Amino acid sequence: MSFSLHQGDALSVLAGLPDGCVDSVITDPPYNSGGRTAKERTSRSAKQKYTSADATHALADFTGENMDQRSYGFWLTQIMTEAHRLTKDGGTALLFTDWRQLPVTTDAIQAAGWLWRGVLAWHKPQARPQKGRFTQNCEFIVWASKGAIDGSRNPVYLPGLYSASQPSGKARQHITQKPVEVMRQLVKIAPPGGTVLDFCTGSGSTGVAALLEDRAFIGVEKTPHYAGIAADRLTETVRQTLTKDDVGLTA
Repeated sequence: MSFSLHQGDALSVLAGLPDGCVDSVITDPPYNSGGRTAKERTSRSAKQKYTSADATHALADFTGENMDQRSYGFWLTQIMTEAHRLTKDGGTALLFTDWRQLPVTTDAIQAAGWLWRGVLAWHKPQARPQKGRFTQNCEFIVWASKGAIDGSRNPVYLPGLYSASQPSGKARQHITQKPVEVMRQLVKIAPPGGTVLDFCTGSGSTGVAALLEDRAFIGVEKTPHYAGIAADRLTETVRQTLTKDDVGLTA
């Protein structure tokens, strides 16, 4: 399967893509979550918010994590409106979020014209316990469709709960990287041979999963460092999945 990867601002890039070019939008936007005060929201980077002080990973930071909830909802509505234009009738959208931003995410996806279908759960088995509290070991995936879904077009039966730990060690290449095994299940909502769009590509896990599951992929990543990592991972995935039938030999 093929892929295209664009390095730049998502709204600008999406504006240049044609109507109805994708089957499913699957993305993990910056959550902009966890700031109890204006100072916390504006002074902490993504790396400070999402990695522990004793973390050994030398991971690059990314921007877009300092909006308040109203601004985040406005931005998400804008970009999901553009994504709606790019999606075929009956196509789907899946957006990762956490418990704090779950309400504004469901508001934004509906304001953008999508039909909200429900919420999926991603369980993280290795989440850190909290003394005297419940462990926060779930994130969520808001999913929606562009109008009615024709189940006969892609007759899959997908679960609503996914369990896998975030990549660790050398496998972790992004601060908020999602497990490929989870993403491989999610991309199956797009029909075989269809196209998946991720406008917050990060290190490319959605694209890797799409290619492994015989879907095409369109990615957009603003941070040059992570766009480079995603390009390498996508290229390597294509190389690993090539068969003799995919290659023509010339004399």
